[in-house]
Amino acid sequence: MINLKELEVWFVTGSQHLYGEETLKQVAEHSQVIAASLNDAEQIPVKVVFKPTVKSPEEIYAICQEANVAKGCIGIVAWMHTFSPAKMWIGGLKILQKPLLHFHTQFNRDIPWETIDMDFMNLNQSAHGDREFGFMMSRMRLNRKVVVGHWQDTESLQQINDWTRAAAGWHDWQGAKFARFGDNMRYVAVTEGDKVEAEIKFGYSVNTYGIGDLVKVINEISDAAIDTLVQEYADSYTLVPSLLKGGQQHSSLREAAKIELGLQTFLEAGNFKGFTDTFEDLHGMKQLPGIASQRLMAKGYGFAGEGDWKTAALVRAMKVMGSGMKGGNSFMEDYTYHFNPDNKLVLGSHMLEICESIASGKPSCEIHPLGIGGKEDPVRLVFNSAPGPAINASIVDMGNRFRMLVNEVLAVAPVNALPNLPVARVLWKPYPNMHVGCAAWILAGGAHHTGYSQNLTAENLQDFAEMAGIEFVLIGKETNLYQFKNELRWNEVAFK
Repeated sequence: MINLKELEVWFVTGSQHLYGEETLKQVAEHSQVIAASLNDAEQIPVKVVFKPTVKSPEEIYAICQEANVAKGCIGIVAWMHTFSPAKMWIGGLKILQKPLLHFHTQFNRDIPWETIDMDFMNLNQSAHGDREFGFMMSRMRLNRKVVVGHWQDTESLQQINDWTRAAAGWHDWQGAKFARFGDNMRYVAVTEGDKVEAEIKFGYSVNTYGIGDLVKVINEISDAAIDTLVQEYADSYTLVPSLLKGGQQHSSLREAAKIELGLQTFLEAGNFKGFTDTFEDLHGMKQLPGIASQRLMAKGYGFAGEGDWKTAALVRAMKVMGSGMKGGNSFMEDYTYHFNPDNKLVLGSHMLEICESIASGKPSCEIHPLGIGGKEDPVRLVFNSAPGPAINASIVDMGNRFRMLVNEVLAVAPVNALPNLPVARVLWKPYPNMHVGCAAWILAGGAHHTGYSQNLTAENLQDFAEMAGIEFVLIGKETNLYQFKNELRWNEVAFK
């Protein structure tokens, strides 16, 4: 469903006619080498496409205009090999609608001490050519990422990787559609928001569809299709005895498969990239979608419960950004705490819907009562999540702006068995510690729902927030509440 190699970033080099044809020829040759190297780098998940050197306002405007309408182009990497007078860039930068990475590099890694002369100096002017370019973007108040370093350095490649993944997620949001089955959970505040402003700001649309529309599709699923999916369940998971063929609750497994197939059919027909549901509106459905939501997330769909469309969209973006990387991304909720003084932990989970992409080991397919929603017992996958560094992210509507909030965490293996907890779960330690991390999240108005990632970093989400032009707030290893409160106050002024 998600293939980042279908996407491309354009490598655009700036110069000018002042230096003559011989110098411009060398500029083009060097640019081709760098673009090809970036394209071949295993760290970079998208295509890097070389574009001819731009040397005039007309050429710059044309390349920006072309990038805007190119379906596969998700952004531009710009580099000033020589000095490119930045007033030439004003027209192009004014119309550019794709994300921009400014790569402050140079072709040679080292100064050739014995042979360096003025010809070399005139050719290799990135050290001040990029400053001229940087001034213009700052003067125009443009959001962009700046990467400094040699084009073969691992650190530079990793930063470009972070940005390209964010650009892929941002590209995926443009024109995306998310289906909301039923409305928001009653009286809940943070899952609400301004869907019109979100479409203006983010590029995706959110619309509600009646449960009856979905139930109609579910009821049209054939027995043969259900048979095939039930067999897939048996092959992929450890089924509890009651769900096996001949078991007393096998019909519930078939109903769960029917719901999954109906949901996927509905989403595919409407070209949706994610969805929400709510246990307060299940008219005509026999059980709340549990395993269906889990598996559809694993296929790349965004999801969040209780009508939380902002988190559903964020989970989809995170899945695009993390595509092809080890580890997974999931809808998540801070559920309960372990306040043991020697080992403070958060237990993250949800009623049913945690994506199997974050599972450690083979999930168990189980059925248990759900004391909410008033429906039949739902089928779900139960598993622990793998330990390691992770992040929790949330987008909240602050009334005058959207805020992206990220908490770096360290997931840990369960300290004890959880034989009576019938849901998928993950344990983590929030940075910088439990008290500061949770207090900072609450002070920032962070939601109780999040997108949880094992493979993305705060830098991915920061790049993404800058592309969206929204506030970004980080809770990490260095966070202290005094400075954090000040940051929130300063941000309030800045975004007014």
